[in-house]
Amino acid sequence: MTILSACVYCLVLILLYSRTRVAARSDKEIREMFYGNVVNSSSTGTGEGSTIAKMFDRVLEKEFSENDHPEGSDASSFNTSVADQQAVLETVAKITHEKTKRNDTGEANGTRSFLIQDVLSLENEDSDETTTLIDKKDNVFVMSNKKSKYPVLQVDLRLISDLVVIIVSATIGGIVFSCLGQPVIVGYLLAGSLIGPGGLRFISEMVQVETVAQFGVIFLLFALGLEFSLAKLKVVGPVAVFGGLLQIMTFMFLCGIFTVICGADLSEGVFVGSFLSMSSTAVVVKFLVEQNSTNTLHGQVTIGTLIFQDCAVGLLFALLPVLGGSSGLLHGMISVGKLMLVLSLYLTVASLLSWSFVPRFLKLMMQISSQTNELYQLAAVAFCLLSAWCSDKLGLSLELGSFVAGVMISTTDFAQHTLNQVEPIRNLFAALFLSGIGMLIHVHFLWNHVDVLLAAVTLVIVVKTAVATLVAKSFGYGVRTSFHVGVLLAQIGEFSFVLLSRASNLHLIEGKMYLLLLGTTALSLVTTPILFKLIPYVMDLGVLLQWFPSESSSNNEV
Repeated sequence: MTILSACVYCLVLILLYSRTRVAARSDKEIREMFYGNVVNSSSTGTGEGSTIAKMFDRVLEKEFSENDHPEGSDASSFNTSVADQQAVLETVAKITHEKTKRNDTGEANGTRSFLIQDVLSLENEDSDETTTLIDKKDNVFVMSNKKSKYPVLQVDLRLISDLVVIIVSATIGGIVFSCLGQPVIVGYLLAGSLIGPGGLRFISEMVQVETVAQFGVIFLLFALGLEFSLAKLKVVGPVAVFGGLLQIMTFMFLCGIFTVICGADLSEGVFVGSFLSMSSTAVVVKFLVEQNSTNTLHGQVTIGTLIFQDCAVGLLFALLPVLGGSSGLLHGMISVGKLMLVLSLYLTVASLLSWSFVPRFLKLMMQISSQTNELYQLAAVAFCLLSAWCSDKLGLSLELGSFVAGVMISTTDFAQHTLNQVEPIRNLFAALFLSGIGMLIHVHFLWNHVDVLLAAVTLVIVVKTAVATLVAKSFGYGVRTSFHVGVLLAQIGEFSFVLLSRASNLHLIEGKMYLLLLGTTALSLVTTPILFKLIPYVMDLGVLLQWFPSESSSNNEV
């Protein structure tokens, strides 16, 4: 009985204890339904403030769930892209430049030598880790858009550092060469070559810097269009269009014949001819603006020819697949025909807007921005960029669209006011653009092959000057004006880099020819401002030798 009584007594105690725990748990669950899990235990002693904060956090967790991401669907995620066959799996190497790796033995002992790159490097003790990816073709990718659960403001500090370096170096180069009495263009180009991959390698994000610098040529041509006279454009229209086309066809023919004689492929010679026929719009326009020669006869003919060449770049891109053998002749001709039709429609719409919409729009902006020019300046820049964007989307070029935007405004009474507003922006981005071109120039490569490249550049200058002079002379212009135009067009343009890259991808040219054309173009751009500096002396020598008429008689030339 004693044992039985003890068992009954223990069972009763267990039941009572279980009932008490169930009641306590139910009460706790009821509190959690209203307040959430904010009261852990009375023994924690967290206080009233902490309890309110936890209640607030609980409310936020219920309002913004983990699945409620503002980035939208995962259509561009890794797994989805691979499943939809939008991406190809490829092995890459991920390199993380950690801060601890920089603390080597020399740094620990305080004996590490000072390097100027360390001043410009962002991998300091206070910065985050920087990650780069390298694929099997040694292409380097910088991680600049890391995955984040919530939208955050992301700042690319490397890009900011690169822009600071290029602007400061361009300023120093421009000041030095201006003090030496040389064109500032040379200072910009050499400054870019020194800080670029072929020099001291201060610039780490070439693609981003060159993309921002592309605004330079856009605003250069926009300002050029503002200063351009539409009446004079009509006068030089035949020599600009038909003369420019004749120059391109002449170079294609000459180089094609030369390659056939040498036993090379005809398509390679035709491409080299089209490549050499391009001249530098940015460098020539910058020089003409500095010399106040944009409204002279030779300046108008040169600018008109350069604008046509910029338009022809799109046509040449359409012909490259045909020359490379990846597209048929019929398909190439159809592409060129479509491009010409789009160009005609674009110019027609632009001419209609220039007398119907543009004057009223600018007048409205003047009235709105009567107190400040901020809105007018912003509207002018937006109009330029919109025109350039539309031209690019139509398969033409950004340069053509920006120039057409300037010409449209030049027909109104607000051309000079718009030019005054855009000029500071143009000067800044023009320096960026020219320095960006300089970064493509590898100083060591030019120095190692300077003899061959100098001979190639000399040949290019002589042949291009002769061809452009003869073409301008055939349209009835005087010898002095024709020769001036020929010298101004004697260099190879910066957009030839784009053509060269595209042709290399299509295996249209071989590696050695690619290096020769690349070095010739780079050295041509470097020597062009020096060549321009010699133009007055060559003109005076030509007058003494009776090659050209005197300055007074040349004013009566056509």
